[in-house]
Amino acid sequence: MFKKILIANRGEIALRIIRTCREMGIKTVAVYSTADRDSLHVRFADEAVCIGPPPSRQSYLSIQNIISAAEVTGADAIHPGYGFLSENAEFSQICADYGIKFIGATAAQINGMGDKATAKATMIAAGVPVVPGSEGLLESVEQGKKLAEGIGYPVIVKATAGGGGRGMRVINKPDEFEKAWNDARIESAAAFGNDGLYLEKFVVEPRHIEIQIIGDQYGKVCHLSERDCSIQRRHQKLVEETPSPIITPELREKMGAAAIKGAQAIGYEGAGTIEFLVDKFGEFFFMEMNTRIQVEHPITEEVTDFDLIKEQIKVAAGEPISGVNYTPKLYAMECRINAEDPANGFRPSPGKITNLHFPGGHGVRIDSHVYTGYTIPPNYDSMIAKLIVSGQSREEVLTRMKRALQEFVIEGIKTTIPFHIKLMDDPGFKSGNFTTKYLETFDFSTL
Repeated sequence: MFKKILIANRGEIALRIIRTCREMGIKTVAVYSTADRDSLHVRFADEAVCIGPPPSRQSYLSIQNIISAAEVTGADAIHPGYGFLSENAEFSQICADYGIKFIGATAAQINGMGDKATAKATMIAAGVPVVPGSEGLLESVEQGKKLAEGIGYPVIVKATAGGGGRGMRVINKPDEFEKAWNDARIESAAAFGNDGLYLEKFVVEPRHIEIQIIGDQYGKVCHLSERDCSIQRRHQKLVEETPSPIITPELREKMGAAAIKGAQAIGYEGAGTIEFLVDKFGEFFFMEMNTRIQVEHPITEEVTDFDLIKEQIKVAAGEPISGVNYTPKLYAMECRINAEDPANGFRPSPGKITNLHFPGGHGVRIDSHVYTGYTIPPNYDSMIAKLIVSGQSREEVLTRMKRALQEFVIEGIKTTIPFHIKLMDDPGFKSGNFTTKYLETFDFSTL
């Protein structure tokens, strides 16, 4: 087992990893930018190293600075968390070259799944259902138009190196194609330094369902059931739950088996998710693979009683997994508490927290790094807490979540708490009858 793990991240996920390491008797190293000097992950780690100024590229995205911190402190492993360098193949390979274990996927696995066109080809070869579309990157507008005619509109063009909804455009008819193509290429090049696009059939009324998988170094893969991530705004998740209101035991078995096949096709090591779109007819299609731990992993932990961070570390240390597939024993839901103003287009709201009270009680969990007096910097993602509740039924979870949200006090900044409270009372959400487009017609004016 590892003696010392450096956490190449910040905020709540860094603190989450530190907690598991402490329980496992593993020393930890926090890295931080000057903006995060007073963050809790710095306080609770065994050691802490400043790796640069606030801009991410000069700190949390600086491979050189992070590797230097690992060497100086004698860390024998690095946990990247999510975001930042967690799916960076170069970072994974450099860790290997320096004899430091990267707690995550190998460079080859990240490369294979990070490029969406390559990932889709891999899944087709593995027999995993995929959305009809181009077999590789589009070479021209004309090629895209011809393919779209064969598939049938609507279609969607996507950046092959994309994420977070950038480099995507839905096209409903032929005369929209050229503009959408040009806009997506420009956005993709600016965001990712890669303007490659591929095309897919646009799935109408989809649900976004991901299967949590974990694989070891010996070719064994298991799944830990699904998470429903359909409540999104501009492709950014706001609420996740498990089990999904639309997934039957039969569909769960099929999707779980497909996810395992996909992971085994690349010899996947570590925790990850296979992401699917599920249409209104119950058909599912591969969307992408995330080769890292997910923000929403706690709801899976709550319904399976399974510490995913601990399992990541054990797998990276060479321990085998049980190979047993897990199904939910309870219901759980996560609300992302962001420092944003939902009444004004989710405008970021950095600043000082003047008063803070976390909710509690049975079935309530908070993953957060903030405290009274903490100043939220404007440099990073706006998520400041995750409120996770569990219960015996979805109805109980909805009631408990509303109660916990009403107890949640954060003063000094705007947050998404008012939106979540309203959502818990929304008839469509309560019924479980919603798609990834649900929030496009949601009334934010009364928040």
